[in-house]
Amino acid sequence: MKLNLGFRPRLWDTLKGYGRQDFLSDLTAGVTVGIVALPLAMAFAIASGVKPEAGIITAVVAGFLISALGGTRVCIGGPTGAFIVILYGIGTQYGLDNLLICTVMAGVILVVMGLARLGTMIKYIPYPVTMGFTSGIAVLIVTSQIKDFFGLKMEAVPVEFVAKMTALAAHAHTVTWPALAVAAFSLAVIIFWPKQWQRRVPGSIVALVVGTALVALLDLPVETIGSRFGGIPQTLPRLHIPELSWETLRHLFQPATTIALLAAIESLLCAVVADGMIDDRHDANQELMAQGVANIVTPLLGGIAATSAIARTATNVKCGARSPVAGIIHALTLLVIMLAAAPLAKHIPLAVLSAVLVNVALNMGEWHNFSRLARWPRSDAAVFLTTFGLTVAIDLTVAVEVGMVLAAVLFIKRVSETSQITAVDETTETEGSQHSLVGRQVPEGVMVYRMFGAFFFGAADKLESALKREKKDPDVLILRMRNVLAMDATGLNALEDLYERLHHRGKHLILCGPHTQPLFMMDKAGFLDRLGRENVCADMALALARAREILGLPPEPASARQEERLPEARPLENARHGAKPAQATTEVMPSARQAGTLPDRVT
Repeated sequence: MKLNLGFRPRLWDTLKGYGRQDFLSDLTAGVTVGIVALPLAMAFAIASGVKPEAGIITAVVAGFLISALGGTRVCIGGPTGAFIVILYGIGTQYGLDNLLICTVMAGVILVVMGLARLGTMIKYIPYPVTMGFTSGIAVLIVTSQIKDFFGLKMEAVPVEFVAKMTALAAHAHTVTWPALAVAAFSLAVIIFWPKQWQRRVPGSIVALVVGTALVALLDLPVETIGSRFGGIPQTLPRLHIPELSWETLRHLFQPATTIALLAAIESLLCAVVADGMIDDRHDANQELMAQGVANIVTPLLGGIAATSAIARTATNVKCGARSPVAGIIHALTLLVIMLAAAPLAKHIPLAVLSAVLVNVALNMGEWHNFSRLARWPRSDAAVFLTTFGLTVAIDLTVAVEVGMVLAAVLFIKRVSETSQITAVDETTETEGSQHSLVGRQVPEGVMVYRMFGAFFFGAADKLESALKREKKDPDVLILRMRNVLAMDATGLNALEDLYERLHHRGKHLILCGPHTQPLFMMDKAGFLDRLGRENVCADMALALARAREILGLPPEPASARQEERLPEARPLENARHGAKPAQATTEVMPSARQAGTLPDRVT
């Protein structure tokens, strides 16, 4: 594993030539996003099973670190809805101290991922998997808010979906109508608030202020932050280091990996969205390291897991942000609010915060994909629905694991279906130029097979199946490999088995026009030496000539030959002089009889 020890936050580059106008734009954006983040931070914390101040601390500490150390210009970090279900489950099962340890472990994993340059690997997670668990999380957020949205009188809500819905249904008769009215009113304000006003006065803030005022003025029997949590401390967070033990770490490794993976996916998706909005390009590995540092430090100060938030980042860009300074100002704005206005927060109704979260869930769910499933390939639709269903019914870890495995299996199946191995003669020939059989004499006892596509473990059995259809082995078998762009160890093993079987029966194998990657793989494995380098030919004319030589037949008449041939490159010879073997080109190795002795080994 190659480590990238370079640590260069994007802030360092953006501060070069940073001017007064840039600061004013960042100041406006940062203050606006800070105000927007306030209700979200408290709502995410409460839904995650911790006190509301944990959300604000997360937005302050993680928001500052992600902006100051990250690999993007405008991303805003803090608590997000994607973590709600995971954190609530971990806290319920293992306790809050272990939730803290789990988050720190996730931060360490993220730093290691960044150092190992795994930032670009996130893009290999299939779209149906990402959208499936995102939609599943949205459903779980909505169900987690039913209690506060309807004001149900019940104790802690179960974590598991079926048990949760059963418990909610059993307490449906305990609806607090004033709480439902406040929640519905707040949600309507957030949804229908004019978009042209959002930049100056966000709808969530209006709902928060108006909803709180209504509950206070009308003295409505609605549960508030103060009645449940006793308010928010008006102090700076204190450092708290939990007690560690190997037994604890061993059990927390899997949930920590889930947090790290989700943080990586969410942050890099956010970075891609931000790049599209400001025409920029982020540093994925630096972003992962910043996310890791934030998730190591934040829990020690009383916060929860954090990542970059797409909605707050989009707000930041729309408000004119130009650099990470806006994200830093957003964090400082929240800190000032916490220190100056914390006593007022105890009056905020939980029904209003539940409306804020329901709106978040409605926006984050990829609902349009359900209407597109009929037009998707069945395999992709199956992956999406499986990931979605497992996220809702079981948990995110199982959903991602099964979704990735299912996507990989279906991908292998699709690729293997494109691989073909068929017999070819003049009537079935499709090639042109020097690779064609048209106009050539194929000696009796010689059979030509065409291989097409990737020759790997998902398609290796096709070679054996194709040959079994013949009643007997030919005296000379020519495999035309010019359309095989890649081969793995299983494909190589299939070729070796074929050669051994033919050799044992006194038959011969010739490879025609192998591509660069398969050619170098066979050479490195020593297969070319066992096969005989004279039996690896550049084109069909040379392969047939070699077959006639093996059979002791005279050369093909000159009238039947194609005199004009394309110049052939010699990758094995080129590799001696520094050519790269990995590139997928049409370079092939000429017959040793025509091109001279091949090198003993690729260097």
